[in-house]
Amino acid sequence: SINYLFKEQRLLFILIGILIGSTFFILQPSLSRLGPTDAHSPIRRSFSKDNTVSSGVSVVSDNHDSSASFSSGTNRPVYGKVGRVPVGIGRRRMRVVVTGGAGFVGSHLVDKLIARGDEVIVLDNFFTGRKDNLVHLFGNPMFELIRHDVVEPILLEVDQIYHLACPASPVHYKYNPVKTIISFAITNVMGTLNMLGLAKRVGARFLLTSTSEVYGDPLQHPQKETYWGNVNPIGERSCYDEGKRTAETLAMDYHRGAGVEVRIARIFNTYGPRMCLDDGRVVSNFVAQAIRKLPMTVYGDGKQTRSFQYVSDLVDGLVALMDGEHIGPFNLGNPGEFTMLELSEVVKETIDPSATIEFRPNTADDPHMRKPDISKAKELLNWEPKISLREGLPLMVGDFRQRILNEDEGKGA
Repeated sequence: SINYLFKEQRLLFILIGILIGSTFFILQPSLSRLGPTDAHSPIRRSFSKDNTVSSGVSVVSDNHDSSASFSSGTNRPVYGKVGRVPVGIGRRRMRVVVTGGAGFVGSHLVDKLIARGDEVIVLDNFFTGRKDNLVHLFGNPMFELIRHDVVEPILLEVDQIYHLACPASPVHYKYNPVKTIISFAITNVMGTLNMLGLAKRVGARFLLTSTSEVYGDPLQHPQKETYWGNVNPIGERSCYDEGKRTAETLAMDYHRGAGVEVRIARIFNTYGPRMCLDDGRVVSNFVAQAIRKLPMTVYGDGKQTRSFQYVSDLVDGLVALMDGEHIGPFNLGNPGEFTMLELSEVVKETIDPSATIEFRPNTADDPHMRKPDISKAKELLNWEPKISLREGLPLMVGDFRQRILNEDEGKGA
């Protein structure tokens, strides 16, 4: 044994190893200043008004009497006592697919996901989506845009799938009912099946954006998620209503039968910048007509009611649902209820007090009342809308004015 130790300088290497190990343990106290209690201290992330994560970190000490806030430019504490932040603590970066991400809601969702540090892949066939909605993200290494129709399979390695791809405008699903029902059936059935299949293969969480239209012309007011609806299966709107009901069925079947983590959101009327100018929805109709000095079109007597949520509130709700542990379905809408006549008055106050109203015969199967009960979302998702119609409408009007002006200039008007 002694001969073995002294041959080939083995003893020297053993002593060097002991020295290195001793040096490490001598220096160890400087790495363990963060005690076991401090290790569990809450780490707070600060958010700006547009929900983007700031680069600073605030650390709260054991007694919660002092904290350190670091400025992004100098890494110096602005106030309080500085604590050591363990490396690696924080939210894991997600790789996310957003189908229909070039659309109105999808593009705002993509902005939020990029801002919080996720990698986002947008799939869109640009049937209703617009590249202009995403052009500000071109060149961002966290963003990728693929022209793709979800009725065709695609294989991607992702953590989350937000499935928004589906034309939702009355103009699109009333213009050519036969062609539209085929398109809706393919998109809502085959598109949803393909995305659910992708979620199953790669173990991703899947969120379906359904609609308040699944309630039809409701006999319950306000509408709760437990209400099964009052839908006319042979009406003009049924291609959209039944398509979304089928998509919900598929999502739940994949959850029960294949163990896919699914989330279902039932979206109520939403408005904001980037809406299509002439998509037939009441808010965009009224705003565009008032800006163009045209009469605002009111169908029926104008006493039918709707609720209107600003797009950023909806996006916050979708993210809260995806990141939460509850399947749903969840109503995501603003419980503030307006008649069409009341909405027209708000638009007049915001845009043009001299704007006029033109009454026309009501459309078939137009729901008389639409108001979400969001108590489930408030309790389980800690979510509720923050922006009122009178606060959000001016934000939309500025975007519409600019786009209508550009449109008119392009026509030589």
